[in-house]
Amino acid sequence: MKFIGNLIWLLCGGFITALEYFICGIVLMITIIGIPFGLQAIKLGILALWPFGSVVTQGSSAGGCFSTIFNIIWIFTGGLIICLTHLFWGIILCITIIGIPFGKQHFKMAGLALTPFGKNIN
Repeated sequence: MKFIGNLIWLLCGGFITALEYFICGIVLMITIIGIPFGLQAIKLGILALWPFGSVVTQGSSAGGCFSTIFNIIWIFTGGLIICLTHLFWGIILCITIIGIPFGKQHFKMAGLALTPFGKNIN
């Protein structure tokens, strides 16, 4: 069932948002400073391709204040745009009854798109 959900997800905006994550990640990895942000964008892109069956958990507090600082920088380097994309798709999909589970998934990923550092994707 997860496989079918993930296939339908790709048609319901998942492919577009994953592509957005991958493009953002590649652009961010051009500089050495942007590599951690680019890697995080790639991880989120993989999650955006196959979200059903994946679990996002709060990471250990080993990152400390760096996670907060990285999240603030992330918001300005692409996180806000990707969050708005997830919100757009979530609203569009929640108009129909069939699209509600996919819209809810987009809303979950919108929150993750704003603050991805300090979270583990399994």
